[in-house]
Amino acid sequence: MLFLQAGGAPVVPRDGTRRAVLQAAALVAAGILPTGAAAARDVAEYLGPHFPYSLFDALPTSAIESDGGKIDIAFAPGHLGQRKTTIVDWIAQSANAITTYFGHFPVPRLRMLIVPVAGNAIHGTTWGNFGAATRITLGEDASDTKVAQSWVMAHELVHVAFPSLRRDHLWLEEGLSTYVGPIARAQAELVSADYVWDWFMSGMPDGLPQPGDQGLDRTHSWGRTFWGGALFCLLADLRIRAHTENRASLQTALRAILAEGGNGEAHWPMARVLEVADRATGVPVMTELYEQMKDRPVAVDLAGLWQRLGLSYGGGSVHVDDEAPLAAMRRAITAAAAAPQASQ
Repeated sequence: MLFLQAGGAPVVPRDGTRRAVLQAAALVAAGILPTGAAAARDVAEYLGPHFPYSLFDALPTSAIESDGGKIDIAFAPGHLGQRKTTIVDWIAQSANAITTYFGHFPVPRLRMLIVPVAGNAIHGTTWGNFGAATRITLGEDASDTKVAQSWVMAHELVHVAFPSLRRDHLWLEEGLSTYVGPIARAQAELVSADYVWDWFMSGMPDGLPQPGDQGLDRTHSWGRTFWGGALFCLLADLRIRAHTENRASLQTALRAILAEGGNGEAHWPMARVLEVADRATGVPVMTELYEQMKDRPVAVDLAGLWQRLGLSYGGGSVHVDDEAPLAAMRRAITAAAAAPQASQ
């Protein structure tokens, strides 16, 4: 499984992790690595790009329950610049958003490691090879408000709810997290629908093909991976809804994939993802759209799409037109309700 980092490049796991983890754990336990932000950086650098499963299991943890699963939370050594209650609430609310979107928490147990680091950035990485696990590096200067409002946790938890794919399909993993994360938060009433559409309207232009593009499977730039994947998801969502008169959606497809064991601990071929999605929705939208976009650039008229959805910018904020042709679909995507089901 690829290690999926919000805002960063994927890395491939290598052998030798266990020895490094055990050595780092011994250094921490022996007090050789002192506490403080510098020590936290040392620990993170020592462990490299691997989740420290053994080190995690040696740390004290606290647990929160989500529908169908449990999250064990541990804090690595270092100076924590936020209240622990703020961080735990952020995790719990994000987990509730994922549960709302997918119908239940995607795995029985998730390890969640919080690593204090210098600065104010928040980054996440999720693994699945040896059990679902997420590591969040949390800048000590990030305010409690910034943490509480951050999109990073929901983004990582979407990875927990979708299977690992081949490297050339990373755009779908990252695109789904970029697309579903804010929608799940809106459905759980953590953010507004306007927030979601502002997020999409601001980011999706970065997902459009540039000169030399060879399609989503072959063009691995940051924009095409994250926002090109998210644009694919939006187009799939709208086409499924159009074909089923808004009765089925991408959410229907993703719930079906999860119901068949397609969570972050699983490895699936793209063909299985597409087959389960199309069977659940009753229309071959996912397969057809993938065939169109996988190995060649596809121009998308975003300005026209936003207009049909009833979206525009003005005065620094999003404005909506509920008389627009696709306004009902727009409202349904972020509605705080159960996922639409495919017709029988």
